[in-house]
Amino acid sequence: MMARAGSRGTHQAVDESRRTELVLAAARLFRLNGYERTTVRELADAVGLRSGSLFHYFRNKEEILLAVMANGIQSVIDEGHALMLRYEQPAERLEGLFRLHMSSLINGVGGDAMHAMIYEWRSLTPQAREQIQQLSTAYEQLWHRAINDVVALGLVQGDPAIIRKQVLGGMNFTVRWYRPDGRLNAEQVTRELLRAALPGLAQHLGL
Repeated sequence: MMARAGSRGTHQAVDESRRTELVLAAARLFRLNGYERTTVRELADAVGLRSGSLFHYFRNKEEILLAVMANGIQSVIDEGHALMLRYEQPAERLEGLFRLHMSSLINGVGGDAMHAMIYEWRSLTPQAREQIQQLSTAYEQLWHRAINDVVALGLVQGDPAIIRKQVLGGMNFTVRWYRPDGRLNAEQVTRELLRAALPGLAQHLGL
C-alpha cells in the first residue's frame, strides 16, 4: 500500500508539472498567434505531446485559456501578499506592488496572461469570466489597501478607487507597446511610469 501511495504521488507531481508546462507554453502561443489561430496540435507539439494526450490535462481548449489567465493573476497575488508582509512602510508597499506588477508584465507569466485577458476575454464563457473576475478582485484588494494607506499619509492625492484603476490600467496597457529592444530598458520604463502615475510617491521615494 505504501508503494502504491508513493507511486500515485509521483504521478500526480509529474502531471502537475506537465500541466504547468503546458499552461506556460499555451500563454506564449496565444500571445504570438492569438487564441483562435492556435491549434490543439500546436499546443501539444510545444510540450512534446500527441494532440489527444492534451485532454488528459484539460477538458478543452477554453479550459487552457482560463488556466493561462488564472495562473498569471494567481502568481502576482501570491507575490503581492508576500510583499505586503515584507514591507512595513506604506510607500514601500505601494512601490513594491508597482514594481511587481511591471516585472510580471515584462518578464513573467503575467504579461502573457494580461495579453490574453485584453485580447481573448470574449473567448471565455460567462462562468469562466466570473472565475477570473474573482481573482482580479482579490488582487485589486491588495492595491486598494496599499493606495488607501499612502492617501491617508498625504503621499498621493485623489480618490483611491480612481487612482487604482488609472495606475493598473496604465501598466496593463504596456503589453501593447513595450518592446525589450526599445529606447528605454525595463527598469527605466518602470521608473518613468511610476513617476508619471504616482508623482507624489515617486518624489517621496527620491525617484
